[in-house]
Amino acid sequence: MTVATQSPLTQLGDDVAQCIALCQDAHRTCVRTFTHCSRRGGLHGEPQHLRLLLDCAQICQTSADFLLRGSDLYNYPCGVCAYICDRCADDCESIAAGDPLMAQCIRACRDCAHHCLHISKARKIASPS
Repeated sequence: MTVATQSPLTQLGDDVAQCIALCQDAHRTCVRTFTHCSRRGGLHGEPQHLRLLLDCAQICQTSADFLLRGSDLYNYPCGVCAYICDRCADDCESIAAGDPLMAQCIRACRDCAHHCLHISKARKIASPS
């Protein structure tokens, strides 16, 4: 008798689907916010802020890709994604000043960070040697 084992992602089911959707939403929102901020200038156009928006967009897309293909290493990019999304949200909050697109970016990043952190902690695997 052979016992089939499910991948941890399969066991997480709806949590994974929701995390993928939130990562994709945060990716799109950060890219839109990057364009908005680069046009707006001032503090919004500071190179450090713009780089953080692009870093956040990229790690969100990477995390979604790992989850979509069922990678056994999903917890690594998801953990990093949670950290970067929180940093991006903090940075956006510091200069938002009532800007609705900035508020949307903050929400998207916070939601993504929360779910990525949950997913990344769902399975602990040994660090590579």
